[in-house]
Amino acid sequence: MNKTVLVAVGGNSLIRAGQRGTLEEQRANARATAAQMAELVALGCSLVVTHGNGPQVGAQLLRTEAGSSQTYTQPLDVCVAMTQGEIGYLIQNALHDELNRRGFRLPVVTIITQVLVDRSDPAFSLPLKPIGPFYHEWEATDKSEELGWQMKEDASRGYRRVVPSPEPAAIVEIEAIRKCVENGIIVVTAGGGGIPVAYEDGALNGVEAVVDKDLISALLANELGIEEMIISTDVDFVCRNYAAPNRAPIRKMTLSEAESYLSEFASGSMRPKIDSAIRFIKRGGNRVHITSPTHLIDAITGNFGTTIERGKGGDET
Repeated sequence: MNKTVLVAVGGNSLIRAGQRGTLEEQRANARATAAQMAELVALGCSLVVTHGNGPQVGAQLLRTEAGSSQTYTQPLDVCVAMTQGEIGYLIQNALHDELNRRGFRLPVVTIITQVLVDRSDPAFSLPLKPIGPFYHEWEATDKSEELGWQMKEDASRGYRRVVPSPEPAAIVEIEAIRKCVENGIIVVTAGGGGIPVAYEDGALNGVEAVVDKDLISALLANELGIEEMIISTDVDFVCRNYAAPNRAPIRKMTLSEAESYLSEFASGSMRPKIDSAIRFIKRGGNRVHITSPTHLIDAITGNFGTTIERGKGGDET
């Protein structure tokens, strides 16, 4: 097996269900995922790694809000940059050790990554992406009046801040990433969807928005000419009717089947992953695997998880 694979590590892969999200827990989870990635290297794969940051950026927003009376506050783009460094370090450190244990002396680097977005993107007129903690109604009103946040109600849990989620147009550091890959360096990049930036008066400025991590992973893989992706998430398989008694795990999907099933999946969970897989394959990729972080090897060898590919497939387990 001699190929380059992009591994997209979900933010919830580092903070598992039921965990508080302590650094000790995140380190242990990073090591477990890194062990799987090191085994991919042992199989002959070169790696590019991306990651989510949902729980971590939420925590960073809480820190900046809580400390606002004593220190400078941080806008969303800076919070994304900080979590890129934080999570990149955890993955980089764990992967370095796991590779060394197997006798591989491969450099691993984290690249703080900016992603260009278009200020005219319709998403800026209709912010829908929830970020940060839940608030009571009176707290949400205060945040809206004091900070200009747009708030949206979740009927069962309270109110959350919502921000735009524009389409990624380009990766600013793509040539630096490409040079690393060409020289055999494992790159951790585009964390949390990348830091959204836009040109204003000829200069790049940070934008209060969130780019979908799965969409940027697909774009990055296409830009680098990578043919295979693994999306690590908190489920073993993609399932139809996920919340229903008749849920049906899917082992394989063709591109056309993925397109026909897309609307069935929840927009806040599985739909962006299926959407990114569709885009990746349509732009030249061959295959996407979706599974839990401890089954990366089984997924790429076709023995576990859900595989989406251009041609053959389509059976449900």
